[in-house]
Formats: sequence, C-alpha cells, structure tokens
Amino acid sequence: MPRTLYDKLVDTHKVADLEGGEILLYCDFHVMNEYTSPQAFSGLVEKGLPVLRPDAQLAVVDHVNATRRREPPDAASKLLIENLKKNCDTHGIAYYGLGDPRQGIEHVVVPQQGLVAPGMVIVCGDSHTTTYGAFGALGFGIGTSEVEHVLATQTLRYRRMKNLRVTISGALGPGCSAKDIIMKVVQVIGAGGANGYAVEFAGDTIAAQSITGRMTICNMAVELGARAALIGVDEVTTAATKATFKFERETWRSDPDATFDREVVIDAGEIEPLVSWGTSPDQSAPITGTVPVADDPLRQASERALTYMGLRPGQKLQDLPIDGAFIGSCTNSRIEDLRAAAAVLKGRRVADGIRAIAVPGSALTRLQAEAEGIDLVFREAGFDWRAESGCSMCLAMNDDVAMEGERFASSTNRNFEGRQGRGARTHLMSPAMVAAAAVAGRLVDVRDFPPLEEA
Repeated sequence: MPRTLYDKLVDTHKVADLEGGEILLYCDFHVMNEYTSPQAFSGLVEKGLPVLRPDAQLAVVDHVNATRRREPPDAASKLLIENLKKNCDTHGIAYYGLGDPRQGIEHVVVPQQGLVAPGMVIVCGDSHTTTYGAFGALGFGIGTSEVEHVLATQTLRYRRMKNLRVTISGALGPGCSAKDIIMKVVQVIGAGGANGYAVEFAGDTIAAQSITGRMTICNMAVELGARAALIGVDEVTTAATKATFKFERETWRSDPDATFDREVVIDAGEIEPLVSWGTSPDQSAPITGTVPVADDPLRQASERALTYMGLRPGQKLQDLPIDGAFIGSCTNSRIEDLRAAAAVLKGRRVADGIRAIAVPGSALTRLQAEAEGIDLVFREAGFDWRAESGCSMCLAMNDDVAMEGERFASSTNRNFEGRQGRGARTHLMSPAMVAAAAVAGRLVDVRDFPPLEEA
C-alpha cells in the first residue's frame, strides 16, 4: 500500500502495539535542555534506573542563560545549569554547556553538528522539535515524564496521528521569506487547526526553499497544533545532511499515490510580508493592511487580543510605533537569517529610542557571522550584538525581558500574552522585517528598504 512519509517513519520505529491503540515507538535521538530535564533525572534516581543509551542523548544549555555575558543571570538559573551538567557527568551524556564552542539553541545546534538525518525519530522537551522535519525526520516535543521514559528505555508510548498535506505552489513575491510562508499557513489553518495531524509540506514553493527556510517552516508548524511537520527528502536535504549518514533518498518521501486525510492548497503568489497583530500566531495580516476584527465565534478572542495589544480595528499596521526589535530564537537565528537582516541594516541606523537586540543561534553561528563582518553591520546600525547564544527574549526566561506595555518587532515564533515579558506586546515577522522596523521605529514594509548598494 502507498504510504505517507509520516507513516513510513512511524512504521519503521514501531517496537510493539500497545493497548488503547497506542504503540511503543523507538527514538533514535533525544535532546535535552536545562529547563525541562531536572525532574526526569530525579525520577530515574528514585526508581534506581540507569540511562539506557547515553550515546543517543544530548544536553544543551539554552533557555535560562544570559546572552550578554557567559554566566547564569541568577541563582535559580545557575542551579538548573549546574544540575544538568552533574546529571550528564553521572550518566555519560554529551553536554554543550556555557563556554563550549558547540553551545547554542538546541534546534540550531543539532543540525549544525550533523546529528539529524532523514528517517530518524528525534524527541526533546521542547515543542519546536518539529524543526527536524526539514530533514525528513520525525521530530516532536515531549513532557517531563516522557523525558524520563526515553532516558530509561529509549522508547515512548505513542499514538499515531492523521496525515495533513499542505501544498504551496508558485513564486514568492518580493520581500517574502519562509517566515511569511509559515505565518500564512498558520493564518489559513488556524492555531490548533491541525490538532491530531502530522503535517507534510509539499509543492514547488517548498522545494525552492533552502534547508534553513525549511527549518523555519517546520519549526512553526507546531503553532498549527501539529505535533509533527515533515518535508520529503530531495537534493536540498541530501546536500545539507552530513556524509556520515547513509540513506536512500526515495525512501523518505511520501509515495506518489499516498492518501492524506486532509489537504490544504495555498497560492504562494498571494503571500505578502506578514506581521502578527494579536496574541496568537494565527492573528496576522499583510503589513500593507490594517488591524482586523474577527467575526463570531472568534470575536471574543479577537477583542481580548486587541485590548492586550493596545490596538483597535482599522488601524494601519504601518502606523504602529515600536519600542524594540529582537532577532533570534530557534525559528530565525541562523546565519542566513542574520544575513537577510544585515542586508537591510547595512548603511542604515536604528531609529532613536529603539532597543534593538540580535542573538545568534549558536556560538558557531556567531563566529561565522563575525568572520563575514555581519556583526559590524549590526553594531554600526545600533543593534546590541550579543556575545553569547541562547533563547534570549523569545520566552523571557532569562534576563532579556521586554517591559510591560513595550511593543517589539520580533523574529520569534510565539506572540502569547507575556511571552516576551509581563505585559509585553509582540509582533511576529521575518528577520528582514524586524530590521526594517528597527530602522523606521515602527512596523514597516521591508519592500520599502532595498539594500542601499542596489538602490
């Protein structure tokens, strides 16, 4: 029978059928961070269990660490980091801590270190583990009790999902990027619209995306409610996968006659540079538009979002002043993202009074950017170029926090209430759009900011 890529991945990793329709799923690789793993290790100690496969684990410090300097921002963060190192030392697990040249945001580090390949199942105590679908791998986030189960058995209880294919065809317009693609998908399907599905992205628009663009798309697919996101393997995947991995390209693609439970088709030509206006990633609109008002049954959620964001229907998005700009996160902090922002910033200055921050996704990304002179472009423009890597202002779990009422242009993945700080207001957009907003001091169309060398 023809099978989808998702079904192939699940079938090849199924260990046994369990009661209630669940299966026992083998996990090839498990990634941990300092925030979601402590209770899992404590559970192992209480049960007297060892880590079954230390070689199939990786621990990375990224959530609570400071990015201004190489140290934890407070005592609680320091304890989390120290506990992770202690647990890794005890169990013989690879650990990328502060000062390690491989350290960085976990979903930037794993592909950068060549630890993902087509056909793998990768799990992590972080919802944006869907990123690895860009490589034809099944990646998904797990809870603390599941982290403990993987450490002890290298398996998980798992319930198979339905298949949803999103086909995007056509050429992207000027100023549009992978971030705009996935924000459009989330806008169309809705937050939670893909609950219970594994989403496969297809179409010539997706095929034209670099591996970095594909990672951005798969990363934010979780905002649809999908627990898995996938892109079939092609020459782009092959070129981005380390030579140490051997795989058959045709194996890790959906069969031509595979049946999907649901299909969504989007015309790439209808995608414009997008910005979020509300408190959910699906509440977005073209930068050329206005703040909308939702019809029932979404009116109540829309009105709450407008109140929190300090907006009213009909306001022009390009009239909204900002207090700050942030470029970073597991969605958009790779070298290609930094290059795109630098192309906008070169020869320009951040507007007066704007707090602008750039945090490279890993130590290696920072070094590469500095070798290319990208850091100088950011610094000369007035950005605070951070010396260390981490999640930073994406989730305000460290000392990078937006103040109450501050409005930030952000290249991150979530604009929930309080996500970047208590009472902070987040507008999601691409890195290039963030850079343009920082220069203008307001939300603005990046198409009005061509590189000065070409203007």
